[in-house]
Amino acid sequence: MSLLGRLFPDTLFPRKLSDAAERRLRLAQARAEEAVLETHVRNALLYVDTLAGELPFDRAIETYIRMLGIPEPLASTVATRTLVVLGDDVVPERTSPLGEHMVGDDVLPMVRIASANDARRR
Repeated sequence: MSLLGRLFPDTLFPRKLSDAAERRLRLAQARAEEAVLETHVRNALLYVDTLAGELPFDRAIETYIRMLGIPEPLASTVATRTLVVLGDDVVPERTSPLGEHMVGDDVLPMVRIASANDARRR
């Protein structure tokens, strides 16, 4: 084996990993990617807050992504998740007539299938 071959191996692991090790590796990678994403979102929100008087929130998010050189598709995910957090502050949480918080399918309006079928028949 050449000197360069020993310094720069083709793979980090010279042998194939077991299926269990591959799964653990994928889980660890997913956790690390999620942590990076959460950190970017927190920092983008801080950036938006810091520049609130200077830039609208969408421009602040774009500037954050551009200044840090965040590549796609991570950039789109950071922007979307940041907008979701900002939207949670703007859009009030819906409640039922009984004052209970609505979540999941309860938030969506009921679809009136029978009415739609009746309208098509007319």
